[in-house]
Amino acid sequence: MNHTKGGLVIFTANSHPSSRELGKRIAERLGVEIGKVQVYQEANRETRVQIQESVRGKDVFVIQTVSKDVNTTIMEMLITVYACRTSCARSITGVLPYFPYSKQCKMRKRGSIVTKLMASMMCKAGLTHLITMDLHQKEIQGFFNIPVDNLRASPFLLQYIQEEIPDYRNAVIVAKSPASAKRAQSFAERLRLGIAVIHGEAQDAESDMVDGRHSPPTVKTTGAIHPSMEIPLLIPKEKPPITVVGDVGGRIAIIVDDIIDDVDSFVAAAETLKERGAYKIFVMATHGILSSDAPRFIEESAIDEVVVTNTIPHELQKLQCPKIKTVDISMILAEAIRRIHNGESMSYLFRNITMDD
Repeated sequence: MNHTKGGLVIFTANSHPSSRELGKRIAERLGVEIGKVQVYQEANRETRVQIQESVRGKDVFVIQTVSKDVNTTIMEMLITVYACRTSCARSITGVLPYFPYSKQCKMRKRGSIVTKLMASMMCKAGLTHLITMDLHQKEIQGFFNIPVDNLRASPFLLQYIQEEIPDYRNAVIVAKSPASAKRAQSFAERLRLGIAVIHGEAQDAESDMVDGRHSPPTVKTTGAIHPSMEIPLLIPKEKPPITVVGDVGGRIAIIVDDIIDDVDSFVAAAETLKERGAYKIFVMATHGILSSDAPRFIEESAIDEVVVTNTIPHELQKLQCPKIKTVDISMILAEAIRRIHNGESMSYLFRNITMDD
């Protein structure tokens, strides 16, 4: 059954078949067919897009999930959006459940804020609206000069905890670092559970401490403003040994974060929690990038289960590691598309979400 007004076109901009699965799920929920578009790579690796139906005067939604080749994914998105723009679409909404380059949203030494560049490119290509999910930093929305709807996956993950973990009442929500404490607090308050925070890092071996690599320079450096003036140097940070703030003994530990890619920190956190007495360990994240040997590391670790959403395709990783489970979030994306197309309020999708979420 079609749940939208006329004039809606949904395109999937992926050339890789596994990345089109989310678009099919969304289209099925809306009761519409996927629009006809051909996206492929030329022999010289250039991306070519051909829109094969009329989009004049229509609301176009371009769904793009990030594949392993993230840069090709971006070009497919930009070229598809620009093709719709030059074909006189009335509006073009990008649906990027995972926003690429979102970790590069802060200035580093001699670096750049790549997320701002991404936002500028998308707006220039012709996007009039963006739907995404759990941005790495909420402030990324300010890089755009178009409306951005940053949806949340937490209701689906919370539902999974309540339905799939029978004794979740004996669980504690864990932040693997102080930086993710707010997210952990949000989960803990909604589930009426306790919270624990892992702080610190593994200490260097004694040989590392005595070989000179940590020793200060022999000559005191001063600022070059004036010989008589010295600029005080900021004291470098030094993390203490690993400690767990909170009681996890005899409990289920549920580590929550927004992205799980390089799993080293999650594996280390799981080992620490096991040593502190946690008898079962879950990892919950919105975006499961799971690069390189992540599935093997998870399989060999103390982690019992990794739960991620299907914002990013990871069917291959699931075959390599049965501990990886998927939560479908196509429902909320489909509802967002329906509401935008029909001109309805989006506030229902953000109910009970606070500034700290």
